[in-house]
Amino acid sequence: MRRTKAVLTGLCLIVLVAACGERGQPSSAPPATSAAPAQSPAPGDHPLTLRHNGQDRAYLLHAPPGYDPNRSSALVIALHFYPGTGAAMRELAGLDARADKDNVLVAYPDGVGGGFNALVCCGTQDDVGFLNALTDHLVRTWRADPNRVFLTGISNGGDMSFRAAVEGAGRYAAIGVVSGGYSGSLTTSESYVPENPVSVITFIGGQDRYASIFQTGVRTWQQRLTCRPGPKASGAPRVNRTVAGCADGSVVDVYTITDMGHSWPGATAGQLAAPAAGLSATDLMWEFFAAHPRRA
Repeated sequence: MRRTKAVLTGLCLIVLVAACGERGQPSSAPPATSAAPAQSPAPGDHPLTLRHNGQDRAYLLHAPPGYDPNRSSALVIALHFYPGTGAAMRELAGLDARADKDNVLVAYPDGVGGGFNALVCCGTQDDVGFLNALTDHLVRTWRADPNRVFLTGISNGGDMSFRAAVEGAGRYAAIGVVSGGYSGSLTTSESYVPENPVSVITFIGGQDRYASIFQTGVRTWQQRLTCRPGPKASGAPRVNRTVAGCADGSVVDVYTITDMGHSWPGATAGQLAAPAAGLSATDLMWEFFAAHPRRA
């Protein structure tokens, strides 16, 4: 629960200084090579590691029962809140059931020290480099389809999804952000946007203390990418929805759940579950991902 925890530990989002350290800046160090032990791709749950920058970075890979290593599969990388783990994200998001139905790989990486070096906090790791290396490894070794790689995350993991969307060199087709945002010192630059189209679906709780920051971030993203809102979109009761098409061909789909706080709408288990939110973020982003593969 990165943002909630941060309030308790002295994080001040507005002044851009966190208890877990000042917001990370893009690393100036030369890129480090990443390696992984030999793996045998097969259905099941696989606790794995990827060596990056001298560390063994842990992640859980869920391969559905229908997984065939001789056929390409879409990939969803799911990023947890702070402090959290990949296992906590797995419990909260409920992605495995959809993955089993649609034959999609899902990876749940662990942040170092319980968090990712995103736009606000947490830590100083080269997490963009790690996610890029993880994506490349899963494309190469597990036959993930490079045109159907998606990121999702909540809170710190949502912020990290935005950062990776910008700095991921076109690896990610779309991101699904829950209770997270595009904010912080890196985002003050007009040029801090993806060079390749990345579609966005995001869920914001109207009662979240950071709701206005998230909304401002979405507007900034849309302005920089010249996104034009379409007609008012339909949503569930107590849900406001806007959909905007952008000049680069990407789409920004925003759900604001009036009565929800800092949570994952529709989740029935886990630390930040909001089962009564009136919609399922998991189902909606899954459909969004399927409709938005990487554009050439």
